[in-house]
Amino acid sequence: MIDFPADAPIGARIRYYRDKRGMSRPVLGGLVGKSAEWVKSVETGKQHAPRLDTLLRVAQALDIPDLAMLTGNGHAVPVSVFAGPRHSALSEVRAALTEYRVALRPEPVSVSHLAARLRAAWLVRHSSSDHRTQLGSLLPGLIRDAQVAVRMLLGEERRAARRVLAGVYQLADFYVAYQPAPELVWLVADRAVAEAQEADDPYLIAGGVWAMVQAMRDDSRWGEAIDLATGARDALARHLDGAPPDWHGMVGALNAEIAYVYARRGRHGQAWAHWEKADEVSRKLGPDYRHVQSSFSQSVMSAHAVTLAVELRRTGEALRAANGFDPVAIPSLARRGRHLIEVARAHSLTGDRSSVLTLLDRSQHVASETISYNGFARDMLRDLQKNPPTGRSAEVRELCLRVGVAA
Repeated sequence: MIDFPADAPIGARIRYYRDKRGMSRPVLGGLVGKSAEWVKSVETGKQHAPRLDTLLRVAQALDIPDLAMLTGNGHAVPVSVFAGPRHSALSEVRAALTEYRVALRPEPVSVSHLAARLRAAWLVRHSSSDHRTQLGSLLPGLIRDAQVAVRMLLGEERRAARRVLAGVYQLADFYVAYQPAPELVWLVADRAVAEAQEADDPYLIAGGVWAMVQAMRDDSRWGEAIDLATGARDALARHLDGAPPDWHGMVGALNAEIAYVYARRGRHGQAWAHWEKADEVSRKLGPDYRHVQSSFSQSVMSAHAVTLAVELRRTGEALRAANGFDPVAIPSLARRGRHLIEVARAHSLTGDRSSVLTLLDRSQHVASETISYNGFARDMLRDLQKNPPTGRSAEVRELCLRVGVAA
């Protein structure tokens, strides 16, 4: 830790770590939902020190593991990614992930039946507005049965069971994300990679890495995320001759994730260069292609363009990208709901609170359990509570009630 004077203000400390990481004020402001002017005011002491929740976001954005590095009070305050509410089935999913049984049931296990159940669960994930609740009911049984299959079977059957189990962990990643259980995010991502490695399956290894990269990105471990994604992409690329479309789709999805990480870091050129690589893959695969795990497709690449521009604080680019396609083109309801939130973020940068409210309302109707667990959406709703659009206070209150944002 840098040896600041005991009375060094928080603003000076924020500026030090921001400069040390080569991050501009607009980028830091964007990462914490504030303007560049707000960052400047805090750094120069013209604005009071941020509240705890905002200070935690600043620490996360600057990759600071201990709030004492900003507050100077000598008390360690671990920084973790903000989580959404606890889903009612989280305890049961956690139990299935963490229980260890010695005795196994004697009945035979059908790997083909497990694979069919997994395919059906992915379909539910993309087609249900309440996808988290639906997954919460399906995952415990899938996890337990796939784990039993891996332990009971031998040879090629065990390898096939490991492939299914890796896919189950990849699916579980979508359920445990953005809940007050960050350790489960790392657990399922690590297990997905481990099972894929045991199955010696380059495609599934890349899929596990795709989930791990998102956990690293949200934990501000940007360099590690880029290195891991790049390695998995290049390893999979060596197997593409004659490979199924999904193998190409995963290469595209990894390039899209690398672009997202670079955007989070404020690296405009590198972000768009990797977006273009991913977009080229999507165009070769055609307009009807969609990757089940990542939703990678031409429509989602258009959605990624909005997200990158928002992260880079290029409001005009974000709005032009948003106006360039119809969100209905995104088949996955969960992914469509997230895209509408990203478009709302773009409008929030312009101060257009009425459009923000309209888009968040659309997102809630499309995928109610996407918006409820999305930190950006919840922050925007809190801001709307404080300063609602003219004549729309009742709509704000009603939407907050549906999403679960307390007044």
